[in-house]
This record gives sequence, structure tokens and C-alpha cells, in this order.
Amino acid sequence: MNKKDVKKNVLPYILLIGLMVVLFYMYKVMSVKVNNLTFNEFMNKVSEGKVTNIDVTPSNDGGVYYIEGKLKDYKENESFKVTAPLSDEVVKDLVDGYEKYDYIIKVNKDPSSSTLLVILVNFLPILIIVGGGIYFLSRQAGGANRSFDFGKSRARLSDSRNKVTFKDVAGLKEEKEEVKELIDFLKNPKKFQKLGARIPKGVLLVGPPGTGKTLLARAVAGEANVPFYYISGSDFVELFVGVGASRVRDMFKQAKNNAPCLIFIDEIDAVGRQRGTGLGGGHDEREQTLNQLLTEMDGFGANEGIIIIAATNRADVLDPALLRPGRFDRQVTVNLPDVKGREEILEVHARNKILDKNIKLANLAKRTPGFSGADLENLLNEAALLAVRRNKEFITMSEIDEATDRVLMGPAKVSKKYTEKERNMVAHHEAGHVVLGLKLNSANDVQKVTIIPRSYAGGYAMMVPKEEKYTQTKTELLEQITGLLGGRVSEEINFGEITTGAHNDFEKATKIARAMVTEYGMSDLGPVQLEQQSESVFIGRDYNKTRNFSDTVAHEIDIEIRKIMDECYKNATKILKDNIDLVHLIANALLEKETLTHEEILYLEEHGELPDDTSLNDLSLEELREKAQEAGIKGYSKMTKEELIKELNK
Repeated sequence: MNKKDVKKNVLPYILLIGLMVVLFYMYKVMSVKVNNLTFNEFMNKVSEGKVTNIDVTPSNDGGVYYIEGKLKDYKENESFKVTAPLSDEVVKDLVDGYEKYDYIIKVNKDPSSSTLLVILVNFLPILIIVGGGIYFLSRQAGGANRSFDFGKSRARLSDSRNKVTFKDVAGLKEEKEEVKELIDFLKNPKKFQKLGARIPKGVLLVGPPGTGKTLLARAVAGEANVPFYYISGSDFVELFVGVGASRVRDMFKQAKNNAPCLIFIDEIDAVGRQRGTGLGGGHDEREQTLNQLLTEMDGFGANEGIIIIAATNRADVLDPALLRPGRFDRQVTVNLPDVKGREEILEVHARNKILDKNIKLANLAKRTPGFSGADLENLLNEAALLAVRRNKEFITMSEIDEATDRVLMGPAKVSKKYTEKERNMVAHHEAGHVVLGLKLNSANDVQKVTIIPRSYAGGYAMMVPKEEKYTQTKTELLEQITGLLGGRVSEEINFGEITTGAHNDFEKATKIARAMVTEYGMSDLGPVQLEQQSESVFIGRDYNKTRNFSDTVAHEIDIEIRKIMDECYKNATKILKDNIDLVHLIANALLEKETLTHEEILYLEEHGELPDDTSLNDLSLEELREKAQEAGIKGYSKMTKEELIKELNK
């Protein structure tokens, strides 16, 4: 905070304290009861010995003396006042008589000799009261909003020292191409104006959370080298109606003074929701703010050189007026990255981290489908934290595996203990998923399986698609359902008993089956879409599907869903019974090691046993050093291969 702001904020409090002091002083003065006595009455009281103290002050013009004091029978706030003739004998008699009549006397100097004292006593309280009144009236002159700076824009100007460019944005190749012409316009607007081209006034970035929408907007400003204002949609909405609209006006006023520039509004759905919808009426403040934003973007005024970029993951709730040409007339969808994009994102976030030479980011990208850019950044950060916790010199694949599990399922519940029967059932449950993943061509691949509990799961199988595709066939969907049912089927085959461990599997499988019947037309009901996501998102997610069918059709839908689930269950049962030995083999391996990787699962299927970890001679020097690091062997980096094998065999 600068000195100007300090003075601005402290001055009101100083004036307020001064006003309180003056009021207290005036209260004290007004609360004192003063009795006016004649000079003769005063002298009689003195001679009777009823006076306790006397204060004698000459008048300003020198004509009289003012005598003040107290009598013995007066209360604490009571006093007398006497006007005496100007005579030295009077003062002399009073001074000489204080011993005889036992009172205290004080003779003051002529007040006219102290001009400053007169000013302070007579004019300072008036000046403080008048000055304080003028100050507060001037603060109120602009209205309540102005007096508290409510109407000022909350948009902040980005620091040019923390510039972000397209080099810092990985994976969004098509998205970067879409916004490149914005940069060209900001750098050379005449090239577009020459041909009569109008650059989009607003660009709406739509996509799931963590996909890099904010980062892309910052990169546009960094590449164009123009001022970049950023604000959240919630910063506009306040308790008082009209504040948000005032902030919008002030924001565009600042932007016009710094044009060409960029304005970035994050989470615009907080202020840009559809007007006049929802239960319980509208929201007057938000609607006024939205109306002002619409007017500023494309109204009677011109906003040349100002480009607005907004981000949201709820484009379905935005007001249609925001999305028409002339406002946010370009939408850029920022999707989750594909395998190549994930590899590029990992390379960006791995720049400042020390990774083991054996780690291939391309392989890690294949193992993380569905991860956003934020998820990948968090994964590497968790791996780095684990490496530090384990006192390692660099991040190994062991930390990355654990970090992946932590991001997906939370930390391992190492202290949680199973009964032997429960542990055996969990192992066979997960083995059922693994075997179906191996035997079905279109089912998800099992990259890793563990019986170590995490979060609410007793164990889990990390299943990823064999290939990343935009569309899926009916066969692929059926085999995915079959793979999800493998855990329950394995429990029933091996123990003749079922557990609650398959509830999440059923949830996923039922969702796929219902979509096949009601949305994809993959059932005996024919190619008819019976349900669809509704645009009326204001009454809750439980009611956000439009159902255009009768009760009879609803019954047929239930029959078709059950038919799909029953067929997949029977198929899973047949496959697991035909491969029961492989189920037992994988389950026993899980009971022994608790965690199996994809490579170990394939080795088990081919050789019928786990790879021998004691055959260290077949490992490379780098692999031996990694094992030595995990074993906590000191000085391993300087050892030869023979020395490492000797130490590890100990």
C-alpha cells in the first residue's frame, strides 16, 4: 500500500477521533451546573468560610475579573461564577485571606496575552466539527457505491514479468491455431481493417476443469504483448443491486484507456446465466450485470481494440444473448488431451524435475487416459514429494506409480488390516477383472492391479482402453460391461458368496447399458433416442433428462437393460470358468505381492509364474542402481555392476 492510500484510509479515523474528543469535551462542559452570584454574595460566602477554591481570571478588555469556584455544599459537577470589579485590592484581599478562610486560590494571567490559546479554545472545536462534516458529505456525494468503492472494477492487470507464451502451453495444437488470428489482430489491426474483416469481439473457451483454458488466455496476451486484465465472474456480483453493472462499466473504461488489450473473465457462468429462469424467480443483481456486459460488448458504443476471452465448463447455462454474433461469436472447445498431448504436457511439467533416465514420458502418457493438464501436473508433483520423502536423488518409476494411484484413488490405507478370508476374496475379485481384460479383445486393458486398500476401495484394477477412440461399437461396449462384471462373477464362482465390493462396477456397467438402450439405439427397441440431456439445468442434476415415452416403453427399457446385463454376466461366467486356473494363479500372485504391473500380468499368463527377481545378472547397470536406490544402499551410484549385485544379494 502506497503513502497516498495510507493517508486516504487513516484520515477518516483521525477526524472521527477528533470529533469524539470534541463531543466529549462539550458534554463535560454542558453537564456542569454553574450558579451566578453577585460580588456581595460571593464576599459573604468567603467571610462565612463556605468557599473551597477560587479561580480568578482577568477579562480580555481588562474591565472586570471573572471569578469561578466551588462552595462546600456544592456537588461535584456544580460551581459558581462571579463578575468582580477590576481592582488590585480585591485580588489582594482574596490572596491574603486564603489562610484565614481555608480555600485554594489561583490567579490566571491575562488571556489576551496568549492568542494561540484563545484560538484553540474558541475556534478549534468548530473547525474540527465543520471539517469532519464537509469530508463525510463529500464522500457521500457520489452515492453509497462510490463512498465504499463498490463500483470500481475488480479486474487486475497481469504482471508483465510473469509472461506466458505458447511455448508454455502444451497439447492444445488446434486451440492455439484458433486464437492465433486474435494475436495477429492485436499486433496489426490495419491488415484486417483493410479488407473490412471484423475480428471476433469475444472468444468463449469451453471445456472440462483443468484443461488449460486460463493458461491459453494468458498465452494469447503474452504472445500479443498487450495489457491483460483478468477477473472472475463472481467478482461482479455483490449484495447491492447495481454494483455489478457499475463494475462492468468501470472495467471497460479502463480497457479503453489501454486499448488494444485483452480482458479475461474466468467462470463467466457465475454472471452469464440465462435470465428469468430457475425456481424462485430471477436474480436482479446478476441480470443487471449481464445486461450491462451485453451492452458494453455490442451496444451503441464502440469498443475497438478490446477482445474479451471468457472461460467456463458450463456453456449450457449461458444466456443465448451472450453467444450471438457480435458478442461471444466464437467458441473454442478445450478438450482433455490425447496421448500425444499428454506427452507434451508431461514434458513441460518435467522441465524442473530430476527424473530417472529409465522413465519414458511416452509410456506414462499411455497409462493416463482421461487425465487433464492439471491432473498430470499434480501427478509429477506428487511423485516429486514422494521422492523427497524417501530421500531419493531423483524421481523413479516407483514414485510415479504411487503418485498415479494417489491421484486416482487417494493414499494407501497401509494400517487397514483385512481378515484372511476378506483378503482372499478381494484378490479373486480383482483377478476376475484381470482375466476378462486379457481374454476379451475390446475390453479395457488392466495396467495395474492391487489389493492394497485406497479410499473406500478394498483394492482396484487400473483399467485403460486398449486404444483411444472417438466412437465405440456395440461389441466394445458389451465387452466393457462384461469386464466390469468380472469381479462379482469371480466371487460367486470361487466362494459361492458375493460381497459389496462390486457396487462401483455395477454403477459404471448400468450407466453404459442404459445409454445403449435410451441414447445410442443399440437394443431391440430400435434406433430411437428415448432420453437426452436437458438444457434446463437450474432444477438439479437429478432431473436433467428429458423423457419422451410412456410407462409401457419405460418398462421395455428396463427389460432391455436387464437383458444386456444378464447376457454380459453369463459371458463373464463362461470365460472365467474356462480360465479358472489363470484366475487362481493371478489371485495367488496378488496375495503374495499385493500389486502386479501390466508386464508381470502378461508374464504370469505366458509362463505360469512371476518373473524371478533374484536373477540380477540379466539387469542393466541403470536397473541395478534403481533397485539399490530403492533398497537404501549408500554410494550405489559409484559402484560397478558386480558390486551392486553383491550388495543386493545381501
